[in-house]
Amino acid sequence: MPIKLIGDTAYSILELGLHCVAQHVTLIAPFRLDSVIHHPAQARTKHTIGRPRVVGKRLPSLETVLHDPKTVWQRITVDWYGEGKRVVEICTATALWYRYGSDPLPIRWVLTRDPEGKRPPKALFSTDQTQTAEEIVLDFMRTLESGNHRSREGRAHLGLETQRQWSDLAIERTTPLLFGLYSLVALFGQALYLDGQLPLKQAAWYHKPAATFGDVLAVVRRHLWGNFTFPTSPTDPDVVLVPSSMLSRLAHAVCY
Repeated sequence: MPIKLIGDTAYSILELGLHCVAQHVTLIAPFRLDSVIHHPAQARTKHTIGRPRVVGKRLPSLETVLHDPKTVWQRITVDWYGEGKRVVEICTATALWYRYGSDPLPIRWVLTRDPEGKRPPKALFSTDQTQTAEEIVLDFMRTLESGNHRSREGRAHLGLETQRQWSDLAIERTTPLLFGLYSLVALFGQALYLDGQLPLKQAAWYHKPAATFGDVLAVVRRHLWGNFTFPTSPTDPDVVLVPSSMLSRLAHAVCY
């Protein structure tokens, strides 16, 4: 099954593309308009002398292609980040992305622009040169929309907020850990109440028909923390440091 790695500008790295190709993974990411691209090197003949060339003649930058009146544009209709259908103009070609000291990376680049001129032009690249321009654009937009949808869902249902860490490692770890903990709590809650009939915390002004994540978290906490019993008499287990009814109410409050 083909694997595609799709990311934002942080993934637009030549070395990452070379690594993906070596691992048989397709990388799709934004492409700088001033990136250096080349033709492939010409095939050597028996009369060719000197060291073999790594790349061929340098191609115009995508910024030049963007402003060239001779550039041929194709119009396609795409679902614009969940905002509905929109017409986008694209042009595409294959090339070698090259930087001195590194191996050349074969890519297909795609340049996009808004026919109405309301949005800035963008460029994408794929390490799979057999992909069509439309496939590359759709793959990129679908993935970003999915990521934005997950972010909105996380904020709406899990209460995730914008991270405030200063460390890049902390930023990369926090959200995956929160999703992992959410999954564990959901699984524990299901194991405790196989019928799904969890005890619900109700309010006088609002009737809650189904359990929320807060309810699931509370029952999991209550189970993990135990019964909170501190027996002081072997003949009367109900005798504790505080009355059982009060301890139960305190435990219920703390679990929420």
